[in-house]
Amino acid sequence: MVTNRSSSIPLYPWREFGRRPPVLRQLSDHHILTPPRSPSLPLFYGCCSLSWTSLVPLCPRALSALSKMADAEVDITTLTEDQQLALQQFTSVTDQDVATAIPLLRRCQWNVQIAIARFFDGEPTDPVPEEQHRPPPPRSSQRQETLVNGFNTSSIPRASRNVEPAPRVVAQPEGQGTYQPPLLLSVLFAPFNLAYGIISRTLGVFGYLFPFLPRLLSRLWARNNTPGSRTASGGRRPLSPRDTAARFIREFEEDYGKNSLPFHENGYAQAFDLAKKELKFLLVILLSPEHDDTSSFVKDTLLSPELVEFVRNPQNNTVLWAGNVQDAEAYQVSSALNCTKFPFVGLIVHTPSVSSASMSLVARIAGPTPAPTLVSQLQNAITQNASALSRIRSTRAEQDATRRLREEQNSAYERSLAQDRERARQKREAEAARQRAEKEALEKAEAEEREQRNLEQWRRWRTSQIKEEPGPEIKDAVRISVRLPSGERAVRKFFPDASLEELYAFVECYPLLQADEKMNGSDSQKPKDFEHVYKFRLVSPMPREAYELSDGGLIRDRIGRSGNLIVESTADEEDEDDE
Repeated sequence: MVTNRSSSIPLYPWREFGRRPPVLRQLSDHHILTPPRSPSLPLFYGCCSLSWTSLVPLCPRALSALSKMADAEVDITTLTEDQQLALQQFTSVTDQDVATAIPLLRRCQWNVQIAIARFFDGEPTDPVPEEQHRPPPPRSSQRQETLVNGFNTSSIPRASRNVEPAPRVVAQPEGQGTYQPPLLLSVLFAPFNLAYGIISRTLGVFGYLFPFLPRLLSRLWARNNTPGSRTASGGRRPLSPRDTAARFIREFEEDYGKNSLPFHENGYAQAFDLAKKELKFLLVILLSPEHDDTSSFVKDTLLSPELVEFVRNPQNNTVLWAGNVQDAEAYQVSSALNCTKFPFVGLIVHTPSVSSASMSLVARIAGPTPAPTLVSQLQNAITQNASALSRIRSTRAEQDATRRLREEQNSAYERSLAQDRERARQKREAEAARQRAEKEALEKAEAEEREQRNLEQWRRWRTSQIKEEPGPEIKDAVRISVRLPSGERAVRKFFPDASLEELYAFVECYPLLQADEKMNGSDSQKPKDFEHVYKFRLVSPMPREAYELSDGGLIRDRIGRSGNLIVESTADEEDEDDE
């Protein structure tokens, strides 16, 4: 580091770094650096230079004017494609104008997630504005301070300095990892790998030709490699995260007896996701059976009434996960959390001050610790982060309430829409039924009218076909007396060879026969596509006998030379049959 003797600010060879240090970038952006005595002396970094004259503190009115000019002169075309995409995402979520969004994105180094989190949660306390209004300290020619020393770190929140990132560890069983040796070792061991491949293929051929050899060798290996030797070597069979947690709980109860600790019966990643989703504190405990302090720590601290009550207290919102570092998952967790001493106790929680999705280690206790001290440290960490979680819970509760309200509104709208659709369907069906009924009634009326016309035409035609009454010279004439439904009695003579249908036609056409003089010149053609059906029967009252037309025959053979008959209607019977 090179220092300018005529100034209290050292000069750094920033060409070697390729960019400005973060501290200088923040100080230069806010114009709070103290200029040297030579204003023309530039600071070089990368391929650019920053003149000391541009770092002279400005008055508030000048700063406001410059900010307005910067806002008015924002040119989106000067931004890169990634910066324009980040600007579009930020404005679509926050609905802010471009002039307000670009400074915030620049302060967040164009990280959209951090910018959105700061927009909704508020930006952290910035020490730069405090330094602007603070009077400059007295200068001393004998005292030289660097930019880092000149930056006031006391204003940084303590929570952000104590926060360590807590990664999400997905357990990878032993033996599944891949190792890529260096190129030199690969070249050196290439002959051995080739020989191993040839031998393995040769043994595979022998195993295929002689299947009993692999079984024999496996039995010999099983005899030599006993369970005691595996246990003595300290090996543990790798299991799934859930089975590993169940084995730890079982071994813990076998070593220390039954307890009331609510261990999470699943892997670390599942406990991590549960704490992140439900905004709870994840209490991680890592034990190593090889350490001498493990047994005393478990008996005196972990199973103490104070710690058990603290963990089981629902107000603390804790998820307890513990593991043995001899297992692959717990060992990976200890490596991720930089554990150097056991037993280890860590408290992990969501920290919105870092980012909207970060999980951080807010408390770290390594080594044997008394129960009151451990509970006190954990309670302090929970108290420091409870307010941020409360804000997030309230925000989530508002979002859930808004979502439920929207879902209820959508459901009510869907129900109302379904009711409207049902009413419209019923209305359409009623209208269609009405139109169908009207159409059927019209068709029925037209059919009845057509049938009536055909019947009248048939009657006129059949009347013209009825023979005249036989004269007195016909000695075998048949005389029939018929009582009509109207009460009128009709008497007529028929030829001896007249059929029974002739008698039915006489009864059917009797009204037209009575008006024979008026029917002269009328249409006497038989209607087409019409089949006449007699809707009555002739019955002899004493004794009762019905003369059905379907039986056929002659009048003389069926009734005799004379007879008294009555007419019975069959229309009612046909209607009943139709029903």
